[in-house]
Amino acid sequence: MEISRLDHVNLRTSNLEAMADWYTRVLGLQRGPRPDFGFPGAWLYIGDHAVVHLVGVSEECASIAPKIEHFAFRATGFDTLMARLDDSGIAPDVVRVPGLPIVQVNLADVDGNHIHIDFDSAEADAVS
Repeated sequence: MEISRLDHVNLRTSNLEAMADWYTRVLGLQRGPRPDFGFPGAWLYIGDHAVVHLVGVSEECASIAPKIEHFAFRATGFDTLMARLDDSGIAPDVVRVPGLPIVQVNLADVDGNHIHIDFDSAEADAVS
C-alpha cells in the first residue's frame, strides 16, 4: 500500500449553511453532489473532487473537541485569496515557512477550524 494524497476532510458543524457559504465564498470551493446519507450535510469540491465534507449536527455534538489541529490546501492565486479575505473582513496570519519556499495563509472558518493555504513563496513575493 502507498498513500497517494489526502482525499477529504470531514467537519461536523451546527452551522451547516454558514459553513458551506464560507467555503464557497472565501475559498472558492464549489458545492456539489452528495450521497443521501439520511442526515444533513454538504460536499465542497475542487474540480471534480469533494475535498471538504460537512456534516450537520446538533450544537451539543458540534461542541465535541476534534483531535485535528489544522488542515491545509496547496494553491496558486495568492493575490486573489488576499483580496477575498480583505473583502470578507478576514485578517489572516501570513507566515513564511523557515527553510522552505512556502508562504502559509492561516485563517479560521465559521466554526473556528484552523486552515492554512500554502503558496510558493515566489508567487507571494511577487504580490507583496
